[in-house]
Amino acid sequence: MGLAAIEPALDRVEEEASETAHRFARDVLRPIGAHLDRLSDPEEVIAAGSPLWDAFERYRALGLDVLEGAALGSGDGSDRSSLLESARLRFLVSEELGWGDAGLAISLGVSSFPRMFALLSGVPALVERFAAPGAADIGCWAITEPDHGSDSLMVTEPHFSDGRLRPNCVARRDGSHYVINGQKSAWVSNGTIATAAALFCTVDPSHGMGAGCVAVVPLDLPGVSRGRPLDKLGQRALNQGEIFFEDVRIPAEYVVVGPEAYASVVEAVLTLANASMGAIFVGLARAALEHAVAYAKERVQGGRPIFEHQSVKGRLFRIFMQVEAARSLAWRVMLQNAGGTPLVQYSIASKVFCTNAAFEAANAALQIFGGNGLSREYPIEKLLRDARASMIEDGCNEALSLIGAARL
Repeated sequence: MGLAAIEPALDRVEEEASETAHRFARDVLRPIGAHLDRLSDPEEVIAAGSPLWDAFERYRALGLDVLEGAALGSGDGSDRSSLLESARLRFLVSEELGWGDAGLAISLGVSSFPRMFALLSGVPALVERFAAPGAADIGCWAITEPDHGSDSLMVTEPHFSDGRLRPNCVARRDGSHYVINGQKSAWVSNGTIATAAALFCTVDPSHGMGAGCVAVVPLDLPGVSRGRPLDKLGQRALNQGEIFFEDVRIPAEYVVVGPEAYASVVEAVLTLANASMGAIFVGLARAALEHAVAYAKERVQGGRPIFEHQSVKGRLFRIFMQVEAARSLAWRVMLQNAGGTPLVQYSIASKVFCTNAAFEAANAALQIFGGNGLSREYPIEKLLRDARASMIEDGCNEALSLIGAARL
């Protein structure tokens, strides 16, 4: 029931990419995600010998990480057709990864952020360090802070440049270097396992979050430390945790975006990230539908499979319509971002609509499972928990809606 099944315009490369990603999601992400979800201590998720590391290795071995690594482009004047081809592939892969395990899909996707910014900078030393063939960094998007979550994305709102709102992480220029001090919060995806960060922080606190920068930061430098992994309701396979900076020195060339472009880059990254979230959670919604249909065809009540009861068939078809509506929006937005002018309001619409649809689909699917849906013996309760997390991460849906509305 994926896009590849109904989209006649997919070419052979796209079909093969979708099939490869589906096998990876089925054979690697689903079993690993289910295993990691059951671990009671999030430290076990990232321990040596955890299957988490196998997911990263096999993802890189398939070359799927390269699709995400160049998602913002490199400023090299790539033609529109190649950008559209890349976007189509990224959508197909993202949906399949979300179908496999949404938390792991996010972890694998955000891992490419330092590579992406190194490529965008065009600085040879950064490209060589973070984006050379075979580079194996695990990256993170370090933007959220203890006192600043979704508000750090709200470039359209007055508070964004209000100097009275004190940042928790500041980079100060010191000759040919920057010195970083402060903290990023427990919600940084890959926070306690990342080897490099795309760090979004403030350089001039008197102008609030608006006077920020983006730096590519190796996380093995002196002065970097981590907190404990976060223990969460859902997406338990997605490592999240604090990063602390104490007089961490980086060369000035590692700062790839300065205050003059910071707000526009925050909006560009939000546009990219929200579009990807839309695609991933289309995959989760599809998974919930498939589980519900399969269960309804095998579960017997009243002397026949419950699929034969009209009320069940009607509920399943409502989920099906939600999935298809979400997929259509997410697909269109991903292509618009690549082939036209990226528009944040459309990406936000995709993220908000698709994550809401995923939660509603998982909730309706669990109801079809009845009491069994509450049991950890069945996969649907995990999908519900994973979908619930999506309505808060990458900007909570209510705050994102304010940004989108400001661009209407």
